[in-house]
Amino acid sequence: MKEPVTPRELVQRWVDAFNKADLQTLESLYAENALNHQMPNEPLYGSKAIGEMFRNEFAAAPEMHCIVVQIIEEGN
Repeated sequence: MKEPVTPRELVQRWVDAFNKADLQTLESLYAENALNHQMPNEPLYGSKAIGEMFRNEFAAAPEMHCIVVQIIEEGN
């Protein structure tokens, strides 16, 4: 049986995928019923809609890069 992924590991997977512009992996990290609300935009519901947002954002600004300043993991 696989070990569960920690929140820290999940965040690192997201950052790695974002920095590689790996849109398929980014979308896969969201649940089918996920909610993503990036102000001032309207909320997006579902991994498909969130994936489409990333595709549009990377098409408009392909040089985006995420730099982690701090991750605090507490409990489960």
